[in-house]
Amino acid sequence: MTRINHRIRVREVRTIDADGKQLGVLPTREALALARKQNLDLVEVAATAKPPVCKIMDYGKFRYEQTKKTKEARKNQTATRVKEIKFHANIDEHDYQTKLKKAQDFLSGAVKVKCNLLLRGRERAHSDIGMALMQRFMNDLTDVAIAEMRPKMIGRSIHMMLGPIVGKPKSEKPERNEAQEAEVSESAEAGSEAGTRSGPAALNYRQPRALTNAPKRPSAPSE
Repeated sequence: MTRINHRIRVREVRTIDADGKQLGVLPTREALALARKQNLDLVEVAATAKPPVCKIMDYGKFRYEQTKKTKEARKNQTATRVKEIKFHANIDEHDYQTKLKKAQDFLSGAVKVKCNLLLRGRERAHSDIGMALMQRFMNDLTDVAIAEMRPKMIGRSIHMMLGPIVGKPKSEKPERNEAQEAEVSESAEAGSEAGTRSGPAALNYRQPRALTNAPKRPSAPSE
Protein backbone atom coordinates (compact mmCIF):
# COMPACT_ATOMS: atom_id res chain seq x y z
CA MET A 1 0.00 0.00 0.00
CA THR A 2 1.30 3.44 -0.92
CA ARG A 3 2.01 5.65 2.09
CA ILE A 4 1.24 9.36 1.89
CA ASN A 5 1.61 12.43 4.11
CA HIS A 6 1.44 11.66 7.85
CA ARG A 7 1.60 7.89 7.20
CA ILE A 8 5.25 8.29 6.19
CA ARG A 9 6.89 7.70 9.56
CA VAL A 10 10.61 7.74 8.79
CA ARG A 11 12.77 10.66 9.88
CA GLU A 12 14.21 11.54 6.47
CA VAL A 13 13.16 11.08 2.87
CA ARG A 14 14.79 11.74 -0.47
CA THR A 15 12.44 14.33 -1.93
CA ILE A 16 11.40 15.10 -5.50
CA ASP A 17 9.28 18.18 -6.14
CA ALA A 18 6.19 18.40 -8.37
CA ASP A 19 8.32 19.35 -11.39
CA GLY A 20 10.58 16.31 -10.98
CA LYS A 21 13.46 18.27 -9.49
CA GLN A 22 15.64 16.47 -6.92
CA LEU A 23 15.57 18.30 -3.57
CA GLY A 24 17.91 15.84 -1.86
CA VAL A 25 17.43 14.23 1.55
CA LEU A 26 15.13 16.29 3.76
CA PRO A 27 13.54 15.75 7.16
CA THR A 28 10.12 14.24 6.60
CA ARG A 29 8.41 17.13 8.40
CA GLU A 30 10.08 19.64 6.09
CA ALA A 31 9.15 17.69 2.94
CA LEU A 32 5.57 17.40 4.18
CA ALA A 33 5.43 21.15 4.85
CA LEU A 34 6.59 21.85 1.27
CA ALA A 35 3.82 19.63 -0.08
CA ARG A 36 1.12 21.27 2.04
CA LYS A 37 2.33 24.72 1.01
CA GLN A 38 1.50 23.79 -2.62
CA ASN A 39 -1.80 22.07 -1.68
CA LEU A 40 -0.28 18.78 -2.79
CA ASP A 41 0.61 15.46 -1.16
CA LEU A 42 3.87 13.85 -0.16
CA VAL A 43 3.77 10.37 -1.72
CA GLU A 44 6.21 7.55 -1.06
CA VAL A 45 7.26 6.15 -4.46
CA ALA A 46 10.21 3.92 -3.47
CA ALA A 47 9.69 2.44 -0.02
CA THR A 48 12.66 0.04 -0.15
CA ALA A 49 15.23 2.75 -0.87
CA LYS A 50 17.36 4.09 1.97
CA PRO A 51 16.15 6.63 2.74
CA PRO A 52 12.74 6.14 1.05
CA VAL A 53 12.03 8.28 -2.00
CA CYS A 54 9.01 10.58 -1.84
CA LYS A 55 7.50 12.85 -4.45
CA ILE A 56 5.34 15.93 -4.06
CA MET A 57 2.25 15.44 -6.25
CA ASP A 58 -1.53 15.39 -6.50
CA TYR A 59 -2.25 11.93 -5.08
CA GLY A 60 -5.81 11.82 -6.45
CA LYS A 61 -4.55 12.46 -9.98
CA PHE A 62 -1.76 9.93 -9.45
CA ARG A 63 -4.24 7.21 -8.45
CA TYR A 64 -6.45 8.00 -11.44
CA GLU A 65 -3.53 7.64 -13.86
CA GLN A 66 -2.42 4.39 -12.21
CA THR A 67 -5.94 2.95 -12.45
CA LYS A 68 -6.14 3.98 -16.10
CA LYS A 69 -2.83 2.27 -16.88
CA THR A 70 -3.98 -0.90 -15.12
CA LYS A 71 -7.20 -0.98 -17.16
CA GLU A 72 -5.28 -0.49 -20.39
CA ALA A 73 -2.93 -3.33 -19.49
CA ARG A 74 -5.86 -5.64 -18.78
CA LYS A 75 -7.52 -4.60 -22.01
CA ASN A 76 -4.43 -5.48 -24.01
CA GLN A 77 -4.09 -8.87 -22.40
CA THR A 78 -5.60 -11.77 -24.32
CA ALA A 79 -8.25 -13.19 -22.04
CA THR A 80 -8.61 -16.96 -22.14
CA ARG A 81 -12.19 -17.78 -23.08
CA VAL A 82 -13.89 -21.13 -23.50
CA LYS A 83 -16.97 -21.98 -25.55
CA GLU A 84 -18.77 -25.31 -25.25
CA ILE A 85 -20.19 -27.31 -28.14
CA LYS A 86 -22.51 -30.21 -27.31
CA PHE A 87 -23.00 -33.31 -29.44
CA HIS A 88 -25.22 -36.36 -29.66
CA ALA A 89 -24.03 -39.67 -31.05
CA ASN A 90 -26.76 -39.69 -33.74
CA ILE A 91 -25.96 -36.22 -35.10
CA ASP A 92 -26.77 -35.72 -38.79
CA GLU A 93 -24.27 -34.38 -41.32
CA HIS A 94 -25.84 -30.92 -41.64
CA ASP A 95 -25.79 -30.39 -37.88
CA TYR A 96 -22.21 -31.67 -37.75
CA GLN A 97 -21.05 -29.17 -40.39
CA THR A 98 -22.82 -26.34 -38.54
CA LYS A 99 -20.99 -27.19 -35.31
CA LEU A 100 -17.72 -27.52 -37.21
CA LYS A 101 -18.13 -24.03 -38.70
CA LYS A 102 -18.95 -22.62 -35.27
CA ALA A 103 -15.83 -24.21 -33.77
CA GLN A 104 -13.67 -22.80 -36.58
CA ASP A 105 -15.01 -19.30 -35.85
CA PHE A 106 -14.30 -19.65 -32.12
CA LEU A 107 -10.77 -20.96 -32.62
CA SER A 108 -9.94 -18.31 -35.21
CA GLY A 109 -10.90 -15.74 -32.57
CA ALA A 110 -8.46 -17.23 -30.02
CA VAL A 111 -11.28 -18.94 -28.10
CA LYS A 112 -10.91 -22.46 -26.75
CA VAL A 113 -13.57 -25.02 -27.61
CA LYS A 114 -14.81 -27.58 -25.10
CA CYS A 115 -16.57 -30.50 -26.77
CA ASN A 116 -19.09 -32.56 -24.82
CA LEU A 117 -20.87 -35.63 -26.19
CA LEU A 118 -23.55 -37.06 -23.88
CA LEU A 119 -24.31 -40.76 -24.28
CA ARG A 120 -27.93 -41.59 -23.52
CA GLY A 121 -29.51 -44.97 -22.83
CA ARG A 122 -28.28 -47.66 -25.19
CA GLU A 123 -25.69 -45.29 -26.66
CA ARG A 124 -23.53 -45.97 -23.61
CA ALA A 125 -23.02 -49.52 -24.85
CA HIS A 126 -21.59 -48.11 -28.09
CA SER A 127 -19.22 -45.45 -26.79
CA ASP A 128 -16.87 -46.25 -29.67
CA ILE A 129 -19.28 -44.42 -32.02
CA GLY A 130 -19.04 -41.30 -29.89
CA MET A 131 -15.25 -41.57 -29.66
CA ALA A 132 -15.03 -41.87 -33.45
CA LEU A 133 -17.21 -38.77 -33.83
CA MET A 134 -14.99 -36.74 -31.49
CA GLN A 135 -11.88 -37.99 -33.30
CA ARG A 136 -13.35 -36.92 -36.64
CA PHE A 137 -14.22 -33.48 -35.26
CA MET A 138 -10.67 -33.06 -33.94
CA ASN A 139 -9.14 -34.14 -37.26
CA ASP A 140 -11.35 -31.70 -39.19
CA LEU A 141 -9.95 -28.82 -37.11
CA THR A 142 -6.24 -29.62 -37.25
CA ASP A 143 -5.54 -26.50 -39.35
CA VAL A 144 -6.83 -24.14 -36.64
CA ALA A 145 -6.64 -26.11 -33.38
CA ILE A 146 -4.48 -28.24 -31.15
CA ALA A 147 -5.88 -30.92 -28.85
CA GLU A 148 -5.30 -29.79 -25.27
CA MET A 149 -7.31 -32.81 -24.10
CA ARG A 150 -7.99 -35.67 -26.49
CA PRO A 151 -11.39 -37.43 -26.44
CA LYS A 152 -11.86 -38.93 -22.99
CA MET A 153 -14.75 -40.80 -21.38
CA ILE A 154 -15.82 -39.12 -18.13
CA GLY A 155 -18.94 -40.59 -16.58
CA ARG A 156 -21.65 -40.74 -19.23
CA SER A 157 -20.00 -38.16 -21.48
CA ILE A 158 -17.04 -37.89 -23.82
CA HIS A 159 -15.05 -34.71 -23.29
CA MET A 160 -12.44 -33.01 -25.47
CA MET A 161 -10.69 -29.62 -25.26
CA LEU A 162 -9.35 -27.83 -28.34
CA GLY A 163 -7.16 -24.74 -28.18
CA PRO A 164 -6.32 -22.20 -30.89
CA ILE A 165 -2.97 -22.37 -32.65
CA VAL A 166 -0.97 -19.39 -31.38
CA GLY A 167 1.24 -17.43 -33.77
CA LYS A 168 0.17 -19.26 -36.91
CA PRO A 169 1.58 -17.36 -39.92
CA LYS A 170 -0.89 -16.09 -42.48
CA SER A 171 -0.72 -17.64 -45.92
CA GLU A 172 0.95 -15.41 -48.45
CA LYS A 173 0.48 -15.33 -52.20
CA PRO A 174 3.49 -16.79 -54.03
CA GLU A 175 5.59 -14.23 -55.81
CA ARG A 176 6.28 -14.63 -59.52
CA ASN A 177 9.86 -15.10 -60.53
CA GLU A 178 11.45 -13.41 -63.52
CA ALA A 179 10.93 -16.41 -65.81
CA GLN A 180 7.19 -16.45 -65.07
CA GLU A 181 6.94 -12.70 -65.68
CA ALA A 182 8.74 -13.07 -69.04
CA GLU A 183 6.42 -15.91 -70.05
CA VAL A 184 3.33 -13.86 -69.23
CA SER A 185 4.74 -10.88 -71.14
CA GLU A 186 5.48 -13.01 -74.24
CA SER A 187 1.97 -14.50 -74.15
CA ALA A 188 0.45 -11.03 -74.01
CA GLU A 189 2.56 -9.83 -76.96
CA ALA A 190 1.65 -12.90 -79.02
CA GLY A 191 -2.04 -12.31 -78.37
CA SER A 192 -1.67 -8.67 -79.38
CA GLU A 193 0.02 -9.58 -82.70
CA ALA A 194 -2.67 -12.16 -83.48
CA GLY A 195 -5.35 -9.55 -82.93
CA THR A 196 -3.56 -7.11 -85.27
CA ARG A 197 -3.34 -9.71 -88.07
CA SER A 198 -6.98 -10.60 -87.78
CA GLY A 199 -8.08 -6.97 -88.10
CA PRO A 200 -7.49 -6.38 -91.91
CA ALA A 201 -8.89 -9.81 -92.75
CA ALA A 202 -12.14 -8.81 -91.18
CA LEU A 203 -12.24 -5.66 -93.32
CA ASN A 204 -11.83 -7.66 -96.60
CA TYR A 205 -14.89 -9.75 -95.88
CA ARG A 206 -17.51 -9.11 -98.62
CA GLN A 207 -21.21 -9.35 -98.10
CA PRO A 208 -22.96 -11.81 -100.52
CA ARG A 209 -24.62 -10.16 -103.56
CA ALA A 210 -28.37 -10.00 -103.70
CA LEU A 211 -30.03 -12.59 -105.94
CA THR A 212 -30.74 -11.08 -109.44
CA ASN A 213 -33.33 -13.67 -110.48
CA ALA A 214 -35.55 -13.26 -107.48
CA PRO A 215 -39.28 -13.35 -108.38
CA LYS A 216 -40.87 -9.95 -108.94
CA ARG A 217 -43.86 -8.84 -106.95
CA PRO A 218 -47.14 -8.99 -108.92
CA SER A 219 -48.42 -5.58 -110.03
CA ALA A 220 -51.67 -4.31 -108.62
CA PRO A 221 -54.71 -4.92 -110.94
CA SER A 222 -55.85 -1.87 -112.92
CA GLU A 223 -59.29 -0.54 -112.23
